[in-house]
Amino acid sequence: MIPVLTPEEMRAVDRSAPEPVEVLVDRAGAAVARAALAMMGGAYGRRVVVVAGKGNNGADGRVAAERLRRRGAQVVVIEAADQPDRLPASDLVVDAAYGTGSRRGYDAPDPAGAPVLSVDIPSGVDGLTGEAGPGAVRATATLTFAALKPGLLLAAGASLAGRVTVADIGLDVSRSTIGLVEASDAGAWLPARARESHKWTTAVWMVGGSLGMTGAADLSARAAMRSGAGTVRLGVPGQVPSPRWAEVVGRPLPAEGWDADVLADLGRGKAVVIGPGLGRSAATAAAVRRLLAVTDLPVVVDADALFALGALDDPVRILRARPGPTVLTPHDGEFARLAGCAPGPRRISAVRHLAFTTGATVLLKGPTTIVADPAGEVLLATAGDARLASAGTGDVLAGVIGALLAQGLAPTPAAALGAFVHGTAAGLGWRRGLVAGDLLDLLPAAFDSLAR
Repeated sequence: MIPVLTPEEMRAVDRSAPEPVEVLVDRAGAAVARAALAMMGGAYGRRVVVVAGKGNNGADGRVAAERLRRRGAQVVVIEAADQPDRLPASDLVVDAAYGTGSRRGYDAPDPAGAPVLSVDIPSGVDGLTGEAGPGAVRATATLTFAALKPGLLLAAGASLAGRVTVADIGLDVSRSTIGLVEASDAGAWLPARARESHKWTTAVWMVGGSLGMTGAADLSARAAMRSGAGTVRLGVPGQVPSPRWAEVVGRPLPAEGWDADVLADLGRGKAVVIGPGLGRSAATAAAVRRLLAVTDLPVVVDADALFALGALDDPVRILRARPGPTVLTPHDGEFARLAGCAPGPRRISAVRHLAFTTGATVLLKGPTTIVADPAGEVLLATAGDARLASAGTGDVLAGVIGALLAQGLAPTPAAALGAFVHGTAAGLGWRRGLVAGDLLDLLPAAFDSLAR
């Protein structure tokens, strides 16, 4: 897990360090110099321009400049306050103008075609939210210190930062409550299947689908099977389901009051997924509410079930009263209906707050997936990319998480592992033209890559 610290948390870590600021600046500057040497393939005869501002960020750049001079590089240091519109020709630009604490607008000078190494964060990018103005630095690479910053993973900051590396400068970041999930973390969470397992050991009950929307439930059910569910029972209210895959068992449900039928049949289930393609009628909302109020099984609440909760007067009270664990998987619009407002630029704080108030694990979908538990732990997943921006991929994710819950994972690692595997599977597919159904056959390979 790579620790992530907000700018405010990072300042607190700096203040508590046993070494003086000068020592930390020297270490940071040395790390910048090493990164610059690696990018240029050496120092002798290379031309480097360092844009340095006030404060520690600029000081890091100046230390790096001096070290590069001693190695034989020709270095020009330009004060950020006096920078020209276009920098002198060089082999590398070191951006040390403004760090994570700056929220001011910044117009970066033209690097004249040279690659750019940003110190801690590209200047002009908000270290907390990742928001950036049109003049922010577009870095080739960013060297950040001690821990990642949210602004490197969110909004425009994620694309402006280029290749991000974390340098250890001796600060204690062990108290970080935000972490970026790596493959090693996902592999450690991967549940082992006992030798005596049978299909009911990891059974998933799924409620989804409606007139014209059965495909969403089919995708979710198949994803659960591909993710380790021993059997999936799929109920479609008001219809006799005919799943497209032989492994999924269809279960007829009445159009209204279907929660009673589901509850009567949950005895051998281990987890429930509710919502993909379910529809948005008043009867649906009432049934969703009754089901959540009674079952003590882990439940993934997705898509139309989230809409149903948002349509109720007090979704928070209903969720807090649940007798079992809950995973909510909203996109921004569904989040707004549940929380009463959109997540906004401070996405991590918003997800944390909703998890705390509902007592549920909340997974907010996006280019960086944010998973928060009620105690405040936050896990970030960046394994996916724009290939997941198509209809049905969220239904697949709900099925994956449901299967992981059925295999005994706690809600927060189940959600984070599901997001990581989901993104990894997308990365194994075509760069263009990938659709949700393609993910189903890529999931086993994604899981296998972690098992190794």
